[in-house]
Amino acid sequence: MTAVTLRAPARSDAQRRRGGLRGERLTQLLFIAPAVLFLVLFFGYPVVKNVTMSFQDYTQKTFFTGEAPWVGLANYATATSSQLFVPALWNTLLFTAGSIAGQLIIGLALASFFTKRFPLSGLLRSLLLLPWLLPLIVSSAVWRSILDKDSGVLNQFLMSLGLQAVPWLTSTQFALIAVIMVNIWIGIPFNVTILYGGLQDIPGELYEAAALDGATKWKAFWHITLPNLRPVLSVVLVLGVVYTIKVLDIILGLTNGGPANATQTIAVRSYQETFVNFDFGLGAAFSNILIVISLVFAIIYLRASRRPVDE
Repeated sequence: MTAVTLRAPARSDAQRRRGGLRGERLTQLLFIAPAVLFLVLFFGYPVVKNVTMSFQDYTQKTFFTGEAPWVGLANYATATSSQLFVPALWNTLLFTAGSIAGQLIIGLALASFFTKRFPLSGLLRSLLLLPWLLPLIVSSAVWRSILDKDSGVLNQFLMSLGLQAVPWLTSTQFALIAVIMVNIWIGIPFNVTILYGGLQDIPGELYEAAALDGATKWKAFWHITLPNLRPVLSVVLVLGVVYTIKVLDIILGLTNGGPANATQTIAVRSYQETFVNFDFGLGAAFSNILIVISLVFAIIYLRASRRPVDE
């Protein structure tokens, strides 16, 4: 009897602990469930549906017949064998590289400038966010009027200096450059905001010690700022590439992929095949190619950036 009475409380305590752990886990799952459901419905399902459509002959007929025959890799073969695929891929790489380089350089320069205390610095930083807050279609409409060959403000300024007007949006030589410039202008606020926060985390004592050792500003920037800013730069670069590689509305608003396909990118090709030609399977194939390119870049860059730290 004594042994039984001594073991019973021990079993009840263990059961209570197990019951408490189960209740805690159930509570955690209940808190996580809305987020998981949201991701599955609004992220997981569209991605899976997009991948599935890329392997089907999914056209506007499908909406009436409900039939989407399985075609395997035919859509991908059509996409990559198209005459516009290589130019679109090349334009995508040029547009992304030029935009990221311009945004990083100008963004880092402005972020470094705003680290210095001067009157109205807070107001100027706030005004710098305006391009980021404007809808992209509005920004493209404004820039389209600015870059107009005949009545644009930019060409009026150039002609006042005795220079010739530049056909920014109607020339195959300048159209891609103009689109890149506009996208740089739009992306600068994001880069300045993130890089400014990263610069604030660098201890000022490092610069003071470098100045005492006789280091110039350039050496301090190269040996102190860049190494300490490296994690932030990695985030800005990866997010910038993932965002820029799929830019669509700016290009549609400025040039609509022209002139003569000079600003055609893979994102534009995906849009035109989907919403102009109504070949949803082919459009999905183009968009999936973009996703693969973004994933490959992110994986390669993140591994390369971690390697020196691991060593």
